Amino acid sequence: MISTLFFDLDATLLPMDQDLFIKTYFQELTKCFSPDPFDAAALIDALWKGTRDMVLNDGSMTNAERFWIRFDELLGKGARLQEARFDTFYTQDFENVRRILTAQRDCGPLMAHLRDKGYRLVLATNPVFPAVAVRTRLSWIGLSPEDFTYVSDYENSGTCKPNPQYFLEILSKIGGDPAECMMIGNNLREDRAALKAGLSLFIIEDHLENPDNVDINTVPHGSYADFERLMYDLPPVSR
Repeated sequence: MISTLFFDLDATLLPMDQDLFIKTYFQELTKCFSPDPFDAAALIDALWKGTRDMVLNDGSMTNAERFWIRFDELLGKGARLQEARFDTFYTQDFENVRRILTAQRDCGPLMAHLRDKGYRLVLATNPVFPAVAVRTRLSWIGLSPEDFTYVSDYENSGTCKPNPQYFLEILSKIGGDPAECMMIGNNLREDRAALKAGLSLFIIEDHLENPDNVDINTVPHGSYADFERLMYDLPPVSR
């Protein structure tokens, strides 16, 4: 029986095109950080390479440490002194990225319904952002980190999707049996990795990402509306 639900955020709960999100995010970020203290092209290059290092992280350090090592290496020692300025960006100018959402959505009632039925809720967004950036993005759909038992971010994680260890890392922190967990996502590379960790899976198709051209019929899938009906039809958790 399913008792814990893992939710992806970007292009799953958040209705948006991932490529447009990244483009708009970089536009807003470079407005704030270039030409002082960073050249725009160098900043974007460092962000991509730091993100790649986080995706390849093996758990020997947090994703945050992995990112800032690369960031300092590429932009000069002392670049991490800008970390507080990045946090300010994520609470202020990052809000402008909200304009790329393809629909207005309030997920608060659904999450409250699931909690009332006894489900544990995990925000399993790929942990390549700081907690403050996750909080801002959740606010766009009527949610906050407090709506979840656990929220992954780059400070509390040492792995990323599509590494199956990412899901096991979360389970080691919250306790639980992967056989009692379902991952809800939109990316058939990143979120399908949950199957290798023993979780079940539901793929939301509205903003499907399928870089490996996997046959979607090999996994349960449907629209966001289908997903909502599935969630409301779930039975209460028996403890």
